[in-house]
Amino acid sequence: MYYIDPHVHMVSRTTDDYERMARMGCVAVSEPAFWAGFDRGTVDGFRDYFRQLTGFEPKRAGWSGIQHYTWLCINAKEAENIPLSREVIAMIPEFINTPGVLGIGEIGLNKNTPNESTIFREHLDLAAKLQELVLIHTPHLQDKYKGTRMIVDMLQERSDIPPHRVCIDHVEEHTVRLAVENGFWCGMTLYPTTKCTPARAADIIEQYGDERIMVNSAGDWGPSNPLAVPDFIQEMKRRGHSDAKIRKIVYDNPLAFFRQCRRFEFTPPA
Repeated sequence: MYYIDPHVHMVSRTTDDYERMARMGCVAVSEPAFWAGFDRGTVDGFRDYFRQLTGFEPKRAGWSGIQHYTWLCINAKEAENIPLSREVIAMIPEFINTPGVLGIGEIGLNKNTPNESTIFREHLDLAAKLQELVLIHTPHLQDKYKGTRMIVDMLQERSDIPPHRVCIDHVEEHTVRLAVENGFWCGMTLYPTTKCTPARAADIIEQYGDERIMVNSAGDWGPSNPLAVPDFIQEMKRRGHSDAKIRKIVYDNPLAFFRQCRRFEFTPPA
């Protein structure tokens, strides 16, 4: 079955991973800007990173026949540095109209601090001004519900970013309702030890349905599996769900969300 991984950090993965994903049916990936494993010190560090996301990674993905898309931001881990964050936000328009850029992301909260909230709001200001899609990171573990609630509240303070143009990612059992019932798209991340397992994600689908919901591997530097989406497909098949339902979650839904971006171009597999 063909699928799209709507959130995976391929700069942290090998070319062999692209090959493995392609053999399993991956036809496209979406790569949000994120933390490099250390806090970058200058806006030029981010400029070089954005050049990698918009220039080299699409070429590397193409070697395996995978279409590559990306998102731009300064991530929540580095948002404590407000002066640097503002420099990066001011630099994003240099890259935003590059083919393959889907919007602003992954922005959000990490430790739910005032500085993170300030930079989250300023990213939203840019997204509204440029009429861009938004991809949102929600905090980990014990901070997740509070942070997701804060994010939804900040989004609902404004009327210039419609919910259907926002994806709240990394939802789990206790946060998915906040996204779904307020009209946002949402993503479930399939991690080996944290966030959702394929079985838990299937449970959530069975409870909340398949509208405006996606699954992703969020493969990165840490323990993660770039083939997590195929694992979810197998779990859904094991439970007797139809191919059409599974395809909607892993292929049709990402396309429906991405197609709201005016730059989005996609070549369906032959």
